[in-house]
Amino acid sequence: MKVTDVELKISAVRQSQYPIDALTEFMLVGRSNVGKSSFINTITSRKNIARISSKPGKTQTLNFYLVNKSFYLVDVPGYGYAQTDKRTQEKFGKMIEEYLEKRENLTRVFMLVDFRHKPSEDDVLMYNFLKYYHIPVTVVATKYDKVSSSKVEACKKEIISTLDLVVGDDLVLFSSVTKLGREAILEKISSLVLEDTI
Repeated sequence: MKVTDVELKISAVRQSQYPIDALTEFMLVGRSNVGKSSFINTITSRKNIARISSKPGKTQTLNFYLVNKSFYLVDVPGYGYAQTDKRTQEKFGKMIEEYLEKRENLTRVFMLVDFRHKPSEDDVLMYNFLKYYHIPVTVVATKYDKVSSSKVEACKKEIISTLDLVVGDDLVLFSSVTKLGREAILEKISSLVLEDTI
């Protein structure tokens, strides 16, 4: 798939503000500093369609990025940022839960984890939360370029075992620096969008 067109179409905080065109949607979740903005920029081949902030926790809405006028990447607030107060965390949680419960055209979730570290307790909770809603998940292990080749297999096994990936879910190694994993993600998106239009 070649990305020819991308725009931030809508920033929403409730269901009434979601797009109404019923296109296929892919949700992006992950800790606040895991690299979701870099992921979006890499996938879309844009330098700053998603703003990369030096301060974690900047995303506070559901951001719907329309790609090739055929599907949405939906970026949601990151989790696990200690300086986000409890009330704000609860607000984000309810916002995400409403989307998961009500959005029929959500096809798959890309859950980003840092390849360098064992998935956190928050990562495990998020994965189990997504499985509660029976949503297919692709775990995207970011920052692959920062891991030495001798540690790759150990890191992969640790992610798969810690999250306890179910059958049908998969792991993609990803780097916004080397672009590793970009084509695999785009191929997955392309095939799922095609399935939704048949």
